[in-house]
Amino acid sequence: MTERTPDAVLVDALGSEPRRPAAFRTLLARGTAAVPAVRAGLGHPRARVREQCCKLLDELLVSEALEDLTAVLDDPDPGVRIAALHALSCERCKPDAEACRPDRAVMLPRAVRLLHHDPDPHVRAHAVELVGLWTHADPAATAALIRARDEDPSPAVRKKAGWYTPGGPIHRRTAPRPPRK
Repeated sequence: MTERTPDAVLVDALGSEPRRPAAFRTLLARGTAAVPAVRAGLGHPRARVREQCCKLLDELLVSEALEDLTAVLDDPDPGVRIAALHALSCERCKPDAEACRPDRAVMLPRAVRLLHHDPDPHVRAHAVELVGLWTHADPAATAALIRARDEDPSPAVRKKAGWYTPGGPIHRRTAPRPPRK
């Protein structure tokens, strides 16, 4: 029998509601040393553990984990997909967001597919944020957001997509600044 590491035990504890908060805090405090166990937790049989591992990687993200988070976008549980989308798109939670930004060529098609075809409206709403990362740099991102704004069956998704399309408040706020003269 293989002995499990203390971090692996903590990852398992993420699936237990009474033990989850302390396990999460402890893994977060361990920082990048806990990342291997957290990455392994993305394949855990319990969806709650996979979701919590995505949330941990949101703050502990290292470039080596981007591929793991990308794979989790196909998870059968919508909560896990939402947590993975947030971890991939949120730049506020990371100390070095630029270093851990996903590759547009790989991620944008996946994000657009989720935006237009995921059955869960909450997942589609979170996909807006990931597609929105490239709205100023890629016409395909802008086109996908406009389509979601105009055609998605969920009013919440349409509203959020509108924030990222030209003229929307987030689109205006994130627009590249003109060079200083």
